[in-house]
Amino acid sequence: MKITVMTTDEQIVTLEVDRDESVENLKALLEVETQVPLQQQQLLHNGKEMRNSEKLSALSIADGDLVMMVPNATQSSGSRAGAPSSEAVGFNPDGSAVNPSAFQQQLRSDSNLMAQLFQRDPELAQAILGNDLNRLQDILRARHRQKSELRRQQEEEMALLYADPFDVEAQKKIEASIRQKGIDENWAAALEYNPEAFARVVMLYVDMEVNGVPLKAFVDSGAQSTIISKGCAERLGLLRLLDTRYKGIAHGVGQSEILGRIHVAPIKIGSIFYPCSFMVLDAPNMEFLFGLDMLRKHQCIIDLKENVLRVGGGEVSVPFLAEKDIPSQFLDEERYAKEASSSGAQATSATRENINTPSGPSGSIGNNASQGAEFEAKVAKLVELGFGREQVIQALKLFDGNEEQAAGFLFG
Repeated sequence: MKITVMTTDEQIVTLEVDRDESVENLKALLEVETQVPLQQQQLLHNGKEMRNSEKLSALSIADGDLVMMVPNATQSSGSRAGAPSSEAVGFNPDGSAVNPSAFQQQLRSDSNLMAQLFQRDPELAQAILGNDLNRLQDILRARHRQKSELRRQQEEEMALLYADPFDVEAQKKIEASIRQKGIDENWAAALEYNPEAFARVVMLYVDMEVNGVPLKAFVDSGAQSTIISKGCAERLGLLRLLDTRYKGIAHGVGQSEILGRIHVAPIKIGSIFYPCSFMVLDAPNMEFLFGLDMLRKHQCIIDLKENVLRVGGGEVSVPFLAEKDIPSQFLDEERYAKEASSSGAQATSATRENINTPSGPSGSIGNNASQGAEFEAKVAKLVELGFGREQVIQALKLFDGNEEQAAGFLFG
């Protein structure tokens, strides 16, 4: 539910909290938003003080209710034992923490608050879990600047309400403000109803065998021709079949030299062999691209519902590779594959997005890495946050040892 908190200096803060959240956790969120230390906050609802140990649901606080925050000189009796002093968790005028280590420790000790931070501000949550206090201070300063800028914009909007209606410049500012408000509302709606639109999209790769050698083939229906790099063709023993009469230049997003054409070679998809022809490009960062010509020839179906590539009208199906199974060297390949294009009757541009794939199978954590000192240190750090050891190890393996992503997964 959403509640609105008004401070004595008329600052208004809107928070999304759980009905069963404690008042103390609400104050911790307000500390980040208003920079008022938790111990100096006193919250009032309908004129009645809200004590730290009470739940919001027990206080009959409903969605959209207004809560007043007034100064409290003495520390609340419901504060946690051993909590840092108000000076220790206070903030400087630039928004940075007076004692970043104490501020970090206080937030780390509250798993519920950390879970909310991972949903509301993942960057700040990861900085709190990290060991770089300078980065944490930089993020706090950036958040302070953002709030100051937002407050300035709100003041400008209020000034526009009282501006001369015949002032052309004022009308332009009002028009820009209305347009930006519409963009912000559209963005907020997308976050709520279509969050997957902001996620990374993994390109389509399948396992194939070309001339008896296994490789990862990038399936691209946006490329007119099937393309292979010179280095890959040499590794597969196909360079001896290169017909240099088909030399040229591939123009598209950038350009690349076409070395020639290999007219036919066997590829194995699933358990069935198919004939295939390739354009050979001088593109060392692009290995093998299965283009529209062969997709059409072999009546392929890209089935995204079942996440498989069906070949021969469905006589054989091979699954698309998961992100963890895509080799790490393909990071650059997808950037340079845009150059896999053609001029006229040659290949067309293989346009697609840049994808930052974390790592392939070689990047996964094996038994030796699991026993290493660095991995054990990550496990111990996450176990301290209240998670089981086996759960932590599985999360680290899932994210290839990335501590911050594993922590976000566990909190989420």
